[in-house]
Amino acid sequence: MRIAMVVTPFDDHNLQLARQIGVTDIVIRYAGPEVSDMQPLCEQVQAHGMDVTVVEGYLPIDRVVLGLEGWQVQIDELSRLIVSMGACGIGVLCYNWMGLTDWTRTSVDTPGRGGALCTEFDREQVEALGPLEGPHVGAEALWENLRRFLDHILPIAEQAGVALAMHPDDPPLTPLRGAERIMVNPEAFERLVQVAPSPANGICFCQGNFAAMGVDVPQTIRRLGKHIRFVHVRDVRGTPDHFIETFHDEGPTDMYAAIQAYNAAGFDGVMRPDHVPVLAGESGEAGYTMLGRLFAVGYMRGLIEAAGKPG
Repeated sequence: MRIAMVVTPFDDHNLQLARQIGVTDIVIRYAGPEVSDMQPLCEQVQAHGMDVTVVEGYLPIDRVVLGLEGWQVQIDELSRLIVSMGACGIGVLCYNWMGLTDWTRTSVDTPGRGGALCTEFDREQVEALGPLEGPHVGAEALWENLRRFLDHILPIAEQAGVALAMHPDDPPLTPLRGAERIMVNPEAFERLVQVAPSPANGICFCQGNFAAMGVDVPQTIRRLGKHIRFVHVRDVRGTPDHFIETFHDEGPTDMYAAIQAYNAAGFDGVMRPDHVPVLAGESGEAGYTMLGRLFAVGYMRGLIEAAGKPG
């Protein structure tokens, strides 16, 4: 297992910080489908002694998910992206199947430990906003659109040496504001890998989302382990309808047992700290500020070392 990080802002100062605390791999956001879009970022990361190994976020995929006119154009763009990732040595593409929205929160400044600012989700507040704008697609249509996507993309991914890693719906609820969603429980992920069996058809195991599902996280890691290609490490306190994201060391999940479960499952990929509280003196994108991730990486390194000790 190796520790990766999203670096925001993406600059040399933050890349240097990441390397100083032992990060070996960097996750970049979608910059375009061509080698020329990614190569400068890869070279910048390599100059700091790390590698880009995952592309995640801002993908042109909404029309594919919803089955809208223009889905073929987006699949062509994603196909070019995967070929380019293979040429750049980037082995994982993390995506989701939410369609009308990305991850949803009702607060980004809920006080946490020591006054740190945490993100919070309250379903009652969200539903009070009314239905999401846009086409509402039924669950089975979403599954059919996913099957069509995988049929097109997986042969290209296999040839390029790139694995797809599906991220859960965040929060893992259906419906949400009138929109049906499908990646909301472990059974959905078992169905995902059965729809198109392939080493390239994998899972992003986001611990915070699986914790919000109410499942035993270490047990579920073992259940899905052979399909996990990428890991998000975070935790939540509460229920699927109302939760607060915590520091990595204070949520209800047994994080040490989770790391042991990855070992038992034979996972040898990258894991990154996901959403973190905003610490004193910081400002920036909620969940993605640097200080909380520096703390999280140290905590993760300690867990990985401890779990690797004999006995």
